[in-house]
Amino acid sequence: MNIIGKTISSALAGAQGPIEAGTGLFTKITEELTGGAAISPEELCTRINRAVTEAQTRLAAAADADEVEAVRIALMGRNGLFQALSKVIADVPKEAKREVGKAFNCGRAQAQKWLDEAGLRIERAADASESIDVTLPGRMRTVGHKHPINIIVDDCVEIFRRMGFVVASGPEIETVRNNFDQLNTPADHPSRDRGDTFYFADGRILRTQTSPVQIRTMESHEPPVRIVAPGRVFRRDTPDATHGMNFHQIEGLYIDRNVSMADLKSVLQSFAWEMYGKEVKIRLRPHFFPFTEPSVEYDFSCMMCKGKGCPVCKQSGYIEIAGAGMVDPNVLRNVGYDPAIWSGFAFGMGIERLAMLRYRIGDIRYLYENDVRFLEQF
Repeated sequence: MNIIGKTISSALAGAQGPIEAGTGLFTKITEELTGGAAISPEELCTRINRAVTEAQTRLAAAADADEVEAVRIALMGRNGLFQALSKVIADVPKEAKREVGKAFNCGRAQAQKWLDEAGLRIERAADASESIDVTLPGRMRTVGHKHPINIIVDDCVEIFRRMGFVVASGPEIETVRNNFDQLNTPADHPSRDRGDTFYFADGRILRTQTSPVQIRTMESHEPPVRIVAPGRVFRRDTPDATHGMNFHQIEGLYIDRNVSMADLKSVLQSFAWEMYGKEVKIRLRPHFFPFTEPSVEYDFSCMMCKGKGCPVCKQSGYIEIAGAGMVDPNVLRNVGYDPAIWSGFAFGMGIERLAMLRYRIGDIRYLYENDVRFLEQF
């Protein structure tokens, strides 16, 4: 039995490394307990207490969960100390079983208590190492910002508000009446074709321009009218570097007495200065739109070459922006305005185009790819 006690002691309190809980060790112990020399109950109890005490020492010194687990296996495992002892107790004389059983139960309970305490200590130490250090500087949260399209829309609205315009809006799903008929668009105009416009089964369409907002405003308000209408529009265009099936526009409308092309040019020139700087000039070129007469296309002097000519402006010194003109008298009659009393101008421009010019963006598709590497530059 002296050999047995020494073996258990060595298993639990080895000098090098964590406790090894191999089944061979406790199989040997069990064989020695059942087949060795006789041992008194008092000595058996003493051996139990010594082995458990050595386990306490190892648990107190355990530095991590693996070492605690090794002790648990050596004590409580299927081939552990107490499993081996439970078999030996069966052969203890009847009159001594109470004493030995009490020592066995007390030793196992005490060992379990120390295992639990050691496990809790290791767990708390791990939690403490991961706790918040209030002395560390705070971590700044990444704050989002506006999309470049929204930046341009807000800047345009702010500029036109300073000129006395107010913002008006309308639905993206429109009627043919508001999108084409009231705007003096002929029935055979190419823009009405299903190859150019998105039609619904009930005859409604996705608006191709924000001009229907002008119709809705004029039909619901008496003149004078001074509005800008930013919003998204849709056309059946093949996506490329400068086109998309949906994009954004901002259109302006001014209706009052004695409004002239001079007023239109002054508004466009002021906008160009506010958006791109005082060195920018504008140029009006004759054009045709069914809802304006006379109609013009207006260009800004190239921001890249300062009007001297470069590949961006195709050596012309100017970059095409959009269209404008005096509101056609037929449009005024359609909404109930008397063209003999009231006159006005309308203009429109693409938000994406304005953004591409301001930020030197070479492909409109960058604005819709949601690439954070691109968007975080704005």
